[in-house]
Amino acid sequence: MTAFYFSAAVVLLLTIVLGLGHVFRQPGRAESLLAALLFGSTGVALVLVLGKGLGLDRALDIALVFALLAAVLGVAFVLRGWPEDDSKEDRKP
Repeated sequence: MTAFYFSAAVVLLLTIVLGLGHVFRQPGRAESLLAALLFGSTGVALVLVLGKGLGLDRALDIALVFALLAAVLGVAFVLRGWPEDDSKEDRKP
């Protein structure tokens, strides 16, 4: 059963590498945000799968911290890195 968990971890790691390659080919703000959220959720899944495969009880706690950090990263990116669009305020309905 541990071979299944390790093969799932390899697949998850491969998706992170492929996503990173896509970010380098298509630079942009929206793509960077989506990639950061993808890396966060895939990292959480990777920690959970490896924790189950290795029998680590604390993997759930570590995955929870990674999930919270990924959520904070997404919010911080939108608040600090996203340009504000002032043209919406000037339009008349």
